[in-house]
Amino acid sequence: MESSVNGYPQVLVSVNHVEPVPRRIRAFLGGRSVVDTTAALYVWEWPHYPQYYLPVADVADDVLVDEQHTRKTRQGVARMYGIQAGDQKRPGAARVLTEPAVDGLADTVRLDWAAMDSWFEEDERVFVHPRNPYTRVDALRSTRPVRVELDGVLLAESPAPVMVFETGLPTRYYIDRTGVLFDHLEPSDTVTECPYKGTTSGYWSVRIGDTLHPDLAWAYDFPTRQLAPIAGLVCFYNEKVDITVDGQTLPRPRTHFFR
Repeated sequence: MESSVNGYPQVLVSVNHVEPVPRRIRAFLGGRSVVDTTAALYVWEWPHYPQYYLPVADVADDVLVDEQHTRKTRQGVARMYGIQAGDQKRPGAARVLTEPAVDGLADTVRLDWAAMDSWFEEDERVFVHPRNPYTRVDALRSTRPVRVELDGVLLAESPAPVMVFETGLPTRYYIDRTGVLFDHLEPSDTVTECPYKGTTSGYWSVRIGDTLHPDLAWAYDFPTRQLAPIAGLVCFYNEKVDITVDGQTLPRPRTHFFR
């Protein structure tokens, strides 16, 4: 029922669901390989995307620094470790499950994603978090015209947008820059990353009268190859603006703040 209300398919994976990762996973810190494994596990700590749980045996020697205390998690009791690689130290960035509450997680370690300099699936860098194997992301050119407005002010329109369909998120509408009214937009220093699209190359706030609405639009000039059709196009948060598709104004979805 929820999907019909939101107008887009929902994520259906339950918390603590576990699946094998069929890809080589590597993480680097301070120029050193911290972990290199082909036996990682996906673990859904929450429904939207998984984390990697990695065999302790595949972590580099002398990287984990025992912090002499434990923490109770939904996955079980974990012993806490810092990570040290070269001159880089990351306190509390690893936890090894000593009393797992989920089958299959014995002798695994969870590394804090942001504590690493970089992560790779095979030889392709991945940002923010592991890619969900149950998430599909498609960028499709459409001839359904799109208009973007805020408080009755037109911000952008296109007769041929690129629509991005991503499991669990509202459809995003990417518009050629020639269809964007940049006199209402002000550049922002914000940069965000997406595991499926890459790193944003531009962000804009919207000014209407004396009111500034921060970070309503963004662009990926150099997206991942799978999302090449959105290169250089501009997208607005459905949650914060009014979007009309083929003459029908869409209800604003509940706030997600995912791009």
